[in-house]
Amino acid sequence: MALEKTWRWFGKGDAVPLAWLRQMGIEGVVTALHHLSAGDVWPTEEIRAVQAEIARHGMHWSVVESLPVAEGIKTRSADCPRLVENYRQSLRNLGACGIDTVCYNFMPVLDWARTDLHYRNERGGESMRFDYPTFAAFDIHILKRKGAADSYSDDIRQRAEEIAGRLTAAQQEELAHNIIIVTQAFIHGTVGDGGDYKQQFLNRLDTYKHIGKETLREHLFAFLKDVLPVAEEAGVNLCIHADDPPFPLLGLPRIASTLDDFRRITTQYDSPANGVTFCTGSLSTRPDNDLTAMAQALAPRIHFVHLRNTEALPCHSFCESDHLSGTVDMYAVIRILLEEQAARLRAGRKDTRMPFRPDHGIRILDDFSRTANPGYPLYGRLKGLAEIDGMQHAIERIVENNS
Repeated sequence: MALEKTWRWFGKGDAVPLAWLRQMGIEGVVTALHHLSAGDVWPTEEIRAVQAEIARHGMHWSVVESLPVAEGIKTRSADCPRLVENYRQSLRNLGACGIDTVCYNFMPVLDWARTDLHYRNERGGESMRFDYPTFAAFDIHILKRKGAADSYSDDIRQRAEEIAGRLTAAQQEELAHNIIIVTQAFIHGTVGDGGDYKQQFLNRLDTYKHIGKETLREHLFAFLKDVLPVAEEAGVNLCIHADDPPFPLLGLPRIASTLDDFRRITTQYDSPANGVTFCTGSLSTRPDNDLTAMAQALAPRIHFVHLRNTEALPCHSFCESDHLSGTVDMYAVIRILLEEQAARLRAGRKDTRMPFRPDHGIRILDDFSRTANPGYPLYGRLKGLAEIDGMQHAIERIVENNS
């Protein structure tokens, strides 16, 4: 039994229709009610409508990615009780529809960050890159966040000043727009694309000026205490996604970046419903993360898997690489996941599907003539899916022959 092949689908506006996913061998669809704002209740009738459309094409709604956690929950604002109750009701509604896996994150303000959305590799393919000195140039010289320079070493500050000096006004604007708007808009971005969006962004950052790492962690634990009993009753597994990248940016705290972070999260509320989305791409960009050791330690709580790879670059920088080449030992990680799946089958656990999706992909071939969200080309992801699926079937055969 292989890991379940899934694909992230952004609804009827997605350039890749459900009929194509079925042709590609996809078993489960990963999607969300993208038109609803973070904090809204997901109505049962809308969940069932999407579920029925997926089923009509011979697949099932495998994972919700994501049921977003509103900023008011992360900051424990005055509106937090209402937002938490809405989240709990959405979990009840999803459970009533038979959807049992919900991916979420607890990253403040910015869900993920890249500085170059069109990074060309040596073969002409296009991926995304995060260049730390360029991000520092954005933070210090373009955004002009108060105290930003104090977040960086002398060397990075010098590099950032040089980069900012080389960028034209148009290039500076493009960099800021990509970081604040483009990478966030399709995943419930917190800042609207209108007016002074940089000031809006600074205002959002300011809400965390008195919230450090331990306080944010306390807020996450309070959230889990509020929602996990409902998730258990509804038959829904929650799985937190790693920080991306897994180190501090913009003065914001990070609490889902290391093995110790995930151990603290999963032991704070000791329930199978309190799980992890194991994202090899996000976690691999931190050099002290041992992905194989992390997969082994967290395996019983992994409910959803994002498989992608990265290449480490100087100065805390990285680019997204082919799925099987990069810093991640994909063979070792997939083998651990397959062994965990076999252990769950032996133990009679219900959550044996272990859905994975090929996360992001290199833009290749006809992808250059197609419109897609950043990181989500058709052919690049399909190539990754084929590579990973072939590897997992080979590993299964190896395990069978050695048993």
